[in-house]
Amino acid sequence: SHMTGIVSEMADNIALGNFMMALAGVTALLVFVAGAALSAYLVNWARAYHLHGIYALPLMVEAILLLVFGLLGASIEAQMTFFVPVTVLLLCFMMGLQNAIITKISRAEIRTTHVTGLVTDIGIGLGRLMHAWQMPSEHPSEELKAVRRRLSLHVSLVLLFFVGGVLGALGYTHVGFLASVPLAGLLLLISVVPVAD
Repeated sequence: SHMTGIVSEMADNIALGNFMMALAGVTALLVFVAGAALSAYLVNWARAYHLHGIYALPLMVEAILLLVFGLLGASIEAQMTFFVPVTVLLLCFMMGLQNAIITKISRAEIRTTHVTGLVTDIGIGLGRLMHAWQMPSEHPSEELKAVRRRLSLHVSLVLLFFVGGVLGALGYTHVGFLASVPLAGLLLLISVVPVAD
């Protein structure tokens, strides 16, 4: 999900003459964009047809892809040399899909795969609170409540991203790819009712 890093590596690889690695980066970037585009298309399509759960279709696609990743990943682990590029592309697609879902739901206020942006927003919120503490007359109480709410949300997202990373690493260490199957099942469970409606 780290598109900043991928674009930086593409530039570095082009400068070093590693054009195949740069092409791999371009492919990952395009697949991430394709996931985000599919998510936006499905949300807009559901909205145009006045469907009950407009975010359920991309969530279901993500759940199915995560289930495929979990179930097939365990069986292909022995042939990782061939399947690593496919796995990277699948994960990039899912991250683009997931990031677009949350971006659409939050009206572009939250991007769950971008911790840099969240940490920046935490810094901005803290700066606003410090300024309000220094000059309280310039900041109405409603504004400060909104800043505190957003700050709390962003801190929670960073902490949950970290906890999810730890749990994901532990799950992979002890169970392997199958650790993603319960998550896929939960996403399917959440999305199946609105899709059926």
